[in-house]
Amino acid sequence: MERTILHMDLDTFFVSVERKLDSRLNDLPVLVGGTGDRGVVSAASYEARKFNVHSGMSMKVARLYCPEAIIIKGNAAVYSDYSRMVTEILKERVPILEKASVDEFYADFTGMDKHYGCFKYASELRDTIINETGLPISLGMSINKTVSKVATNEIKPNNKLRIEPGTEKNFLAPLSVRKIPMVGENTFHTLCNLGVKIVKNVQDLPKDVISSVLGKNGLSLWQKANALDNSPVVEYHERKSISNERTFGKDTTDVSKLKTTIEAMAEQLTYQLRSGGKIAGCISVKIRYSDFNTYSKQSRIAYSSADHIMIPKVMELFESLYNKRLLVRLVGVKYSDITSGSYQLSIFEDARKTANLYSGMDKIRDRYGARSVMRASTFGARSIGGISNPFNGEPPTVLAHRTS
Repeated sequence: MERTILHMDLDTFFVSVERKLDSRLNDLPVLVGGTGDRGVVSAASYEARKFNVHSGMSMKVARLYCPEAIIIKGNAAVYSDYSRMVTEILKERVPILEKASVDEFYADFTGMDKHYGCFKYASELRDTIINETGLPISLGMSINKTVSKVATNEIKPNNKLRIEPGTEKNFLAPLSVRKIPMVGENTFHTLCNLGVKIVKNVQDLPKDVISSVLGKNGLSLWQKANALDNSPVVEYHERKSISNERTFGKDTTDVSKLKTTIEAMAEQLTYQLRSGGKIAGCISVKIRYSDFNTYSKQSRIAYSSADHIMIPKVMELFESLYNKRLLVRLVGVKYSDITSGSYQLSIFEDARKTANLYSGMDKIRDRYGARSVMRASTFGARSIGGISNPFNGEPPTVLAHRTS
């Protein structure tokens, strides 16, 4: 059976939520992201994009391009609430839903045309979201995820487009090859050097030629350019890693500050593991210096979610990685190889005391907030992010890197 795949994307989501909360921001250039010079633009309104400002750009550069922009730090919790509202509307009304990110969704409508027009139903669904949340949203519909996503991006803002079966290649052909979702900046430059600038150029190439240049990615690009994409709509993404990073407002060699931040992030991530009923088998620490050279070190451990095991290992990795003579720009901690389970106490530990301690601490955190209980050694890093449950099946709400 020919598939029918819907893609929906909340337009400039963070900006739209801020405008929902404050209508004075309507029609003005708005940027959401880190407010300091080292901040990054997380979202830019269409008014700001006219000045060549885009997400991922340094906020310092964005200010130069668009000095009249209104800059808002952003609130991940509020954005998550609105994302959840949209998710609930969709969950109740579509057969198979994939939440690809906080503001992006796929749904599989295959077979629904026999009973109800798919595009008509999707259009009504879009109207429901707009009416109930007040947020603009665009949609694209086609036979697969790639073409539907491209269609959505082409019809933005706040609009809809269906690509009729059999017309997918013609729709893609005149577009810039940069419009294919998998094509990043480096790949785009490589293709331009080959004279490949629009999708039609890729369609006309033998697939072995582009594969010889880009390897497996080349074959994938050729398939997507030719509207060949059988990837399914996946209802749930199991998290295999969790992490936290901190970009400092000013490069530092303050080892006390670095250790406090690293330990606080490790403590927070370990609490998240326990809250989700998970254990991790690998720990990584990352350091980025002022020259942007980035180094990381990881270590395998016996599966655990216990502070007294995880935190010392994190600090050990940091000590072995840190070069005290260089200014540090960013530090990060990551737990990976995550699986379901709970920490098994050793026969050499005071089992009851340790279990009761973690249980009591976590109950207080669950009720009053993740940083309501903390080690004295991490008190100087009260705000470190990562407060949401990373194992609830929802994609993370990604804002700009936090700064001290």
